[in-house]
Amino acid sequence: MKFFIDNIFVIGIVALSGGALLWPVLTQRGKRATPHEVTVLINGGKATIVDVRDATEFATGHLAGAKNIPLADLDSRIGELEKAKSKCVILVCHSGARSGAAAGKLLKAGFTDVVNLDGGVAAWQKANLPLVK
Repeated sequence: MKFFIDNIFVIGIVALSGGALLWPVLTQRGKRATPHEVTVLINGGKATIVDVRDATEFATGHLAGAKNIPLADLDSRIGELEKAKSKCVILVCHSGARSGAAAGKLLKAGFTDVVNLDGGVAAWQKANLPLVK
């Protein structure tokens, strides 16, 4: 017991750090897929790719066939994806954080097959997969 009392601040920091590391996993929305898994979905031909980065980021390079709907505009433009409700929707951003938030919005709107590109465009590039401008 003395150990816990003497080290309460260290224990608190360890608990807080562990919680911070687990937070992204616990708040994940939709499925996550690696760049390789996403290429399989794309090649299957029944996937819609939505890039939720802003227009300037999108212009620097994006997945072929991706539709750009920035996360800030997603609520007002979700109707543009109505035809894709029955298809797989692949969400992409730079690192996977914004696309995770977008996945939550799409799931609330009734989309059933929502996939988040794990690691985003950064992971896509690291896997040496092509981007178009």
